[in-house]
Amino acid sequence: MLLYRELLPSQTRSRAVALDVRLLTLLALLLTPTNLAWALDAGMPNPPASPTTVKCGLMILDVIDIDDVNETFEAEIAISASWHDPRLAFDPQAEGTDRMLFQGEFQFAEVFPGWWPQLLIINQVGRGDTSAIKIEIAPDGRVTFLEQRNVLLETPMALYDYPFDTQRLKALLVPFGNTSDEVVLEVDERFNMATQDYVQQEQGVNVAGWDLRSLEMTAGRTSSIGSLDTTFSRIVTTITLERRSGQIVWDILLPLVVLVSMVWSIFWLDSEDVADRLNISFIGVLTIVAYQFVVIDNMPRMAYLTFTDTLLLVSFLITSATIPQSLLLRRLIRKGHKAAADQIDRTCRWAFPLGYALTSAGLLTFYRLF
Repeated sequence: MLLYRELLPSQTRSRAVALDVRLLTLLALLLTPTNLAWALDAGMPNPPASPTTVKCGLMILDVIDIDDVNETFEAEIAISASWHDPRLAFDPQAEGTDRMLFQGEFQFAEVFPGWWPQLLIINQVGRGDTSAIKIEIAPDGRVTFLEQRNVLLETPMALYDYPFDTQRLKALLVPFGNTSDEVVLEVDERFNMATQDYVQQEQGVNVAGWDLRSLEMTAGRTSSIGSLDTTFSRIVTTITLERRSGQIVWDILLPLVVLVSMVWSIFWLDSEDVADRLNISFIGVLTIVAYQFVVIDNMPRMAYLTFTDTLLLVSFLITSATIPQSLLLRRLIRKGHKAAADQIDRTCRWAFPLGYALTSAGLLTFYRLF
């Protein structure tokens, strides 16, 4: 720049020097402690109080998908938060409006001058998409934040009584980077009641195969990893969904029961037709094994057996029991006890169905109650 000035005419050079002096003077004024605080407003990035109470609400707008295998669910949600920041108070007459409104990602990120809590759902998978966002400021400094998100959440599922299960999926909301000494989250009961009314009135919120039953929010605290002294405020949102079991019953369980019942047709065959009886039994056993693979592919890897798993196991065992029964009859006939063999067949005609029905009912009762 100095070499550039030397090449300028003397009059122009003097003007450039004067301009540099004025710029340096202005910069020095801006960098003084008082003017620096005014220019950057160092207090605004911090919470307005210690702690700052933030009332939060979460509404489920739509449940898009539930993945049993990966134990995730995708939902469209709306998050509301409100807090008081007296630093943002303004005179409505001087401003010509009774509220300050910042909407859209650009205004929120670039124009809004105040502090806001970064509300993070800690069990969210990926970043997610923000559909809409806005901040509204009242003259007294009351701030209202509203955001609509599309989120994919990971949460453990209890599938013991599948397909008659009810899932309680959780979303854990925390203020990112602020301890409980700085920010305390409280449940906004207005949104809690509005969500319950919405669940009862809007059946379109349900995802295919599920019914949304309720949504509950509770506030609490959690310790940070590796430190018991540092705690964070959080809100746990529990979404209760009940599976519509009709399709699974008709597509998997009912054909399974019919298949097992068809194998029992061997009890009406002649006790001497061992080859035909064994063929029917082996076909039934192999078909049940194929059913097990279908169920396993649509279920997460779990350390316990669901109701469907146990019913498949019982069906496998009771169908497999027809094989030694036929071999027993063959042995009796070879020894000349044809009448005894026929009597066993007649007893099995009602003993197998009754035992299967009682076992299935007992399993269903056990899984539903416990």
